[in-house]
Amino acid sequence: MERAEVLRRVIGILTEAQEIRRAVEEGDEEALESASEIEPGVITQMLNEMLPHIRVPADATPQEVTRLLATALGPVLYTMVSGFTLAFTSLAMTHDEGRTDVSSAEVLQTLALQVEAGRFDEGA
Repeated sequence: MERAEVLRRVIGILTEAQEIRRAVEEGDEEALESASEIEPGVITQMLNEMLPHIRVPADATPQEVTRLLATALGPVLYTMVSGFTLAFTSLAMTHDEGRTDVSSAEVLQTLALQVEAGRFDEGA
């Protein structure tokens, strides 16, 4: 999965988490029920889609399994952590600047548009 797609999914996870929190705070039972009816859940689904499928030979040694997992998961986990860090930093900077004219959802939307425009592509 490309870096931009991982970043989009990270933003999607945070946006979905905000919607769930909003529903809880507002006591929106209908929204909570629909969110809990989706199996395995939107957030879990997005996380699973970011992770690569890993084939491990039946006769693999523990060291080989470790190497396979590190090779397959290392880059995507690095990109996921980078995405969450980028989103957190964007939200924190807006907060620290005392910005009350923009919501956290708008900050995430702006970030998503910047990802789409290629601002955070590797080498950019």
